[in-house]
Amino acid sequence: MAKAYWITCYLEIKDKDRLAAYAKLAGPAIETGGGRFLARATAVQAFESGRLARTVLIEFASVQQAHAAHDSPAYQAALAALGDGAVRDLRIVEGL
Repeated sequence: MAKAYWITCYLEIKDKDRLAAYAKLAGPAIETGGGRFLARATAVQAFESGRLARTVLIEFASVQQAHAAHDSPAYQAALAALGDGAVRDLRIVEGL
């Protein structure tokens, strides 16, 4: 079974306090769901779109595990804490 990668790009951070509340809940929820953080930083360099957005890369054992972590009550609580505090693009992709 191929691994899965959860990729989140932060296009705009509107409320740093809400983002901090989200991060406090999201990290443990994702790790409990089997996720392993590989990167959490602002891009060092951006090509094409030119956006140096904060990007988070998380590895899961499978797409199903990533979906389950996203849909878990703990992660949903983190999303509720974030609310409209950030504009993000979140994707789950299957590894090769």
